Amino acid sequence: MMSGRAESFADALRPLGNRKSAGEHIFEHLKQAIIRGDIPPGSRMVETRIAETMGVSRTPVREAIHKLEREGFLTKQPNSGFAVAGLTREDIEGCFGIRAVLEGYAARLATVRHTPGQLKPLIRKIDLFQKHLENDDLEALPRINTDLHNIIYQLSGSPRLIKMINDLKEQILRFRIIILKSKTLARASHKDHSDMLAMMRERRAEEVELLVREHILRGQTAVLREYDKEQQNQTD
Repeated sequence: MMSGRAESFADALRPLGNRKSAGEHIFEHLKQAIIRGDIPPGSRMVETRIAETMGVSRTPVREAIHKLEREGFLTKQPNSGFAVAGLTREDIEGCFGIRAVLEGYAARLATVRHTPGQLKPLIRKIDLFQKHLENDDLEALPRINTDLHNIIYQLSGSPRLIKMINDLKEQILRFRIIILKSKTLARASHKDHSDMLAMMRERRAEEVELLVREHILRGQTAVLREYDKEQQNQTD
């Protein structure tokens, strides 16, 4: 089991071509690998190993590791060193609860404030999501889904609201990757998106806000189901 995890960890890293602002490059690279699940929860972050794999000195690696800890992606271990932080049930419920309120309100504002022509990018993203879904290209769906939701946020016309949602964006993507691995859930997500679009066209603001909240909380149920499975596997 440990050897498989070690291979996964090594595959998630690669030498850096551009050494400018190496600490930032390493931070972003490691953060995205954690979000995608390429470096799974519990993986130890060893400075020397990361530096050797990425072709850099230990100093920028150390900077990146401390920044990842400050942002909650790593936890300090009792026996020294750092490991990728796992998600708790409280983390999941908190993130989805906040998202349901913020994104529901963003969709409501977007429904009231948009002009008909502004829906065209949203229509294209929904069509693109459907195309990849029909071709069983599930790996492309989280990014398309993120772009789709970003369009709705922008249509809200509220910079403050957009910033509040974007403060959760890393965790949001982490959860979307879990949800959209399932074709059944991906289909349900696509139906929700199509229904959102219809409601936005008809200016049904209250209904679209309710749908977006239900859409997000349905995702929470799926993520908690996966979380419970993982917890059970660790105790077996």
